[in-house]
Amino acid sequence: MFGSKCTAPLRAAPRSVAHVKRSSHHRIRAFTTTPLTPPRNPSNTPVRPVYTAHQHITFSTMSSATSFFDFKPKDKKGNDYPLAALKGKVVLVINTASKCGFTPQFEGLEKLYKDVHAAHPDFEILGFPCNQFGGQDPGSNDEIQSFCQVNYGVTFPVLGKVDVNGDKADPVFEWLKSEKPGLMGLKRVKWNFEKFLIGRDGKVIGRWASTTKPETLKADIEKALKASK
Repeated sequence: MFGSKCTAPLRAAPRSVAHVKRSSHHRIRAFTTTPLTPPRNPSNTPVRPVYTAHQHITFSTMSSATSFFDFKPKDKKGNDYPLAALKGKVVLVINTASKCGFTPQFEGLEKLYKDVHAAHPDFEILGFPCNQFGGQDPGSNDEIQSFCQVNYGVTFPVLGKVDVNGDKADPVFEWLKSEKPGLMGLKRVKWNFEKFLIGRDGKVIGRWASTTKPETLKADIEKALKASK
């Protein structure tokens, strides 16, 4: 018996009460989650939205515009095309594309332009090429001009390429959509070859979908032309 060893289990040294409290405190803090509510703004300073340069230009132009004739879109060369030069005229605006199922409407638009313009020189059509729908107008401004003239003999002005929706939408279309929303109050242009008719006073008279054929608009255009100058 004397040759065997009896080893007693080792015991950890007792911790002080203060140590236990500190350990408990650390454990509690380790399992404490961050509050879900965001921190307060102590100064209560209003947070201003940040806009891109293009958005700022669009909004400032929109805020000062009272009619269609207040805008200056870009022509095929990137120069200003002041719509004020058309003041007092009736204008049909279309967002066009060169590789769309509705592209053959160029033929109907050109016929409408010649028929009405011959009797009413104060009628104008403006085409705005747009590549936002299916990438169906990928060419340069010069290529688009050539396509319209060679394939459809277009003689009405076709301006520079624009966006009609989104952050980079041209101010002209932002204004047109705001003045004349589509079905169910939706402002967004849905596809190529939507049509907006502008009266002599620069206000939007009507808006039609891509499926509306140009020749069906003749009566509405002539009615607008008969309005007082």
